[in-house]
This record gives sequence, structure tokens and C-alpha cells, in this order.
Amino acid sequence: MIDFDIEAFVRTYMTKRPESLLAEDFRRNDAELHRRIDGRRVLVIGGAGTIGSHYVKAILKFKVAALVVVDTNENALTELVRDVRSSTCYNIPDEFITYPVDFGSDVFRKLFAARGPFQIVANFAAHKHVRSEKDIYSIEAMMETNVFKAKRLLDLLMDHPPEAFFCVSTDKAANPVNVMGASKKLMEETIMAYADRLPIKTARFANVAFSNGSLPLGWLERISKRQPLSCPLGIRRFFVSPVESGELCLLASVLGASGDIVYPKLDPERDMIPFDAVVKDLLQTLGLGCQPCASSDEAKQAMVGRALRARRGYPVEFFASDTSGEKTFEEFYTDADVKDETMFVHLGVVKNAKRRPVAEIEHIFTALYAVFDRPGAVKTDVVAALGDYLPNFHHVEKGKSLDGRM
Repeated sequence: MIDFDIEAFVRTYMTKRPESLLAEDFRRNDAELHRRIDGRRVLVIGGAGTIGSHYVKAILKFKVAALVVVDTNENALTELVRDVRSSTCYNIPDEFITYPVDFGSDVFRKLFAARGPFQIVANFAAHKHVRSEKDIYSIEAMMETNVFKAKRLLDLLMDHPPEAFFCVSTDKAANPVNVMGASKKLMEETIMAYADRLPIKTARFANVAFSNGSLPLGWLERISKRQPLSCPLGIRRFFVSPVESGELCLLASVLGASGDIVYPKLDPERDMIPFDAVVKDLLQTLGLGCQPCASSDEAKQAMVGRALRARRGYPVEFFASDTSGEKTFEEFYTDADVKDETMFVHLGVVKNAKRRPVAEIEHIFTALYAVFDRPGAVKTDVVAALGDYLPNFHHVEKGKSLDGRM
């Protein structure tokens, strides 16, 4: 990776905020946060990813009694441990342990029984990319992680209810147009089915700038490998910094009421940034300039002997989005949602999230399992089944995937 101050760039060009969006909310709730976090045993699932790791860092600003972090990415867990232990700003408890384990496995259930009970449980394990809806196999894997395992986790927690349970959602769950968004909407309804028995909270929020697998981080990877860039036109997104993503989830998990869906209060005119503006700012900051290209072939050819034509800028293929499930804008709630924007300074809360009976959720799961187990079933069968249970799901199918682009 190239030497680049990501945090400074995000503040200057993407969030355009000199301090965290949540700084004032943390100041106002400092005493209550300490009351609800200090001395607690904490379990973080999916804690090695961008949001999960920043949740870990946010909660280590308090004095937890124990912290157990679970993730399937062994290398990322190792880096997380090195990162926090190499810093001076965290209160690392004596019992701080990480496990490279699938949270849907028998091994996880054993370690949960041995290490628990936990007073705070936060789940960040997710398939988060729209591109992951390639076919029925990738969709089944997505549903398994985003939905089915989430319910198994809740069933496990019923014997030892925590004081706070959080499961991350996405802005794409509001009026979903892709299977990833639909899976997260169903995840919301699944966890809300338990909201009368467990303290359930979730959050929808913006793109996390330079998160793992994100387009901006991919640009830095491409540049470090001397490869051309690719950028969609007309796609605008809200952005939060990685630090803000962890802080948002911490506030939601600890201070929210059961059934709350928390979201950032951002202004579409001021805070929604087009990707093409971000890539141009990035290249200008790196001193490379931008050479627009009409195709991937043109962009790749422009990299050949680029040193001789460096003054023309770095090759970028700009294209109109034409892949399945893409939204041109973001939204955190629907017209039917009842919102409370008084509880936090910079966060809003959806208060009327749908709560299906657990038996109804199990019926939906049975129907979905039947689709996945049916010989010859295809992606459209899953889309149709999801549409039967999620009235706001209007899938945008264009027959193309982002895997077909650079």
C-alpha cells in the first residue's frame, strides 16, 4: 500500500468534518456510557473487519472487564491485536482474547459457554457487497451469514441474555433493490422478533470511507500495483470515517432502546459525495492528476509506458453504472418509518421497526431453505421468495455484476 494519510483525506474531502460526527454525543453521554460499559464482559463477532475493529477500539476507551473477539479472518485478528497493543490510548483488560472461529460453528458455541456470559454482544459478521449476489450459491452463503446465523446467535443468547445486543445493518436495507440489502432487511426483522425478550439494537449508516473491500481502498491498491482505476459516474454516497463507524455502533448498542434502528443525521445536499469527485481529489492529493478513459482497455493501455506521458494524469475508466442492484443514492429510512431525532445530537432513531413473531420468521426461513435445496433453483427464485416476504424489496436486475469490471 502507498504511503497516504487516509484519515486526513477523509476529513478534508469525504466527510468534511474536522472532528468526529459523534464527538458531541460522546461528550454529552460520557457518564452514562461509563456506567453501562465499565466492568462488563464484551463479545464482538466479526471484530476484525473495518467497522468491528473500530467498535473494539471505541469500547477499549472504557474499562471493560473482558473482551473476546471472534472473526474468520485470522490475519486481520492478528493485526488487530498488534494494533491495539502497540497503542497507548486503550484500556486493554487482562482477559483480551481473539478467536479465528466461525460464529455459526460448534466451536463457537463451546467457547461461548466457556467464556460467557457476556453483558454486551455485538455482531459485525456480514457479507456486505452488492457484488456478492452473483448466483444462487453466493446468495445462499450471504443469507447464511447475514440472516440464518444471526438467528442461531439469538437463540444461543436466550439462555444468557446480555444487557445489550447489537447487529449491524446497512442503509441498503431501506427500500432494498439488491439481495444484500434484502438480506439485511430480513436480518433486521429477524432480530426484531426477539426485541421483547432481548435488548436488540441495530444501525443503518453510510459508506465507511476506505473500509476493507471498498472502492476508495481499492484505488490505493491499484495505484500501489501500477494498475488503472475504474470509477462509476452519477453514484453519490454518504460517507463516515472508520472511527465514526465504530463510535456510531457503540452509541447504538449501549444507549439505544430495544427495537431501535439508529442512523446518522446527514444532509443529502451537503454530505452526499459522488465517487468521481473522490477519485479526482485522491489523485490530485497524490500529485498524479487524472486521465479520463472511456473503457477499461483504454485505461490499461494508457498505463503502458505511463512514465513517458505522466503529465496527462493517472488513467481512470469512468463508466455509467449498469450492474444489478445499484442505487444512485442512499437512504436510511422509508416514508413509513417513525423517527426520533431528539435522543442524539447527530443520530436519528427509527422507533417502529417491524416485529414479526418468531414463528413467522421460522416459516420464512423454511421457505428460503426449500428454495436453496431445490434442484435447479436459480437466483431469480430466491429474489421471488424474498419479494414474497419483503414488500419494499424491488430488485434491480440488469444481468451484469461488478465482477465484470476492473
